Amino acid sequence: MMSTQGFSRACRIRHQTDFDRVYQTGCYAADEVLVMHAGRNDLNHSRIGLSVSRKVGGAIVRNRWKRLIREAFRASRTEFPENLDLVVRPRRGAKPDFRSILGSLRKLANQLAEKLTVSDSRDSEAT
Repeated sequence: MMSTQGFSRACRIRHQTDFDRVYQTGCYAADEVLVMHAGRNDLNHSRIGLSVSRKVGGAIVRNRWKRLIREAFRASRTEFPENLDLVVRPRRGAKPDFRSILGSLRKLANQLAEKLTVSDSRDSEAT
């Protein structure tokens, strides 16, 4: 059983093949702070992957974004739908603020879980 307080390797998307699978087979949603891609995984928990480009800012800004997104995910991991791989990237021009990231992360994850549930039910009806 995973601890709800830590941020272990099991909670991270670490392999390029997993990132590619989410981008190719999943769906995405966005708001003014974040862009999030999501796909199903075969695990009993959700994982997060980060993609923070240089367009967002210098190294200090990029690292701050990554720290805040990881902490928001860690702090509210029990509220996320299960079996999701989430790839998150900040929008260019947005300011890294913990509260806005936390709200955005929760909202987008729930939207994507609903989208994936609808597409899963469509796929099962088609077969």
